[in-house]
Amino acid sequence: MKRTAIFASFVAALFFTACNTETTTTEGTTTVATEEASTTTGEGATYQIAADQSNVKWHGTKVTGEHMGEIDVQSGELVVNGDQLTSGTIVIDMNTITNSDITAEEDNQKLVGHLKSDDFFGVEKYPTAKFEITGASPIADAAVGEPNYNVSGNLTIKDKTEQVNFPATVTVNNGTVNAKADVKVDRSKFDVRYGSETFFGSLGDKAIHDEFTVTFDVTAQQ
Repeated sequence: MKRTAIFASFVAALFFTACNTETTTTEGTTTVATEEASTTTGEGATYQIAADQSNVKWHGTKVTGEHMGEIDVQSGELVVNGDQLTSGTIVIDMNTITNSDITAEEDNQKLVGHLKSDDFFGVEKYPTAKFEITGASPIADAAVGEPNYNVSGNLTIKDKTEQVNFPATVTVNNGTVNAKADVKVDRSKFDVRYGSETFFGSLGDKAIHDEFTVTFDVTAQQ
């Protein structure tokens, strides 16, 4: 699912770019969930993320090209008060990083192995990344199909946490929540150093850009 010479695109985060617990309060009444599979909090009903219906994609670039792939969502939840997203957590399984643009199997696995190594995400020591929503504000008069929330939260990769902000498209319908977003992640803030001019100065055509994109498409159900 991924491939970028950087990642945390897992989680994002990042390159793959990751993500887990969220606390944003919405004033008003608390919605009580009626389904056994859901729980309630002070901010609404908790919907469990369906990992088999969710995915995270990453896209990283370098001076001489680009790489992309995917990473599995391990677990998580989204909290909804009425029809408003209020908080949530997404946990990403960094061991599942894949690459989708290299067709030669040996080269593909070489890149994936490098991304999993300590040069990038060190997945043996840091097997998961996570994103915790700390704020979710509806965008007034958002056009259909366009982002309808401004989301903020804490992204954690390699045990380092940074705040990120981005627009998202969220729908709540018949016991299902879907959230989609493209998140720009600066890997240098998570100590992902390989090929980074932030750490090593000018690298010419060997440089890998610090910023990569993590695309979330997450479904949660009661």
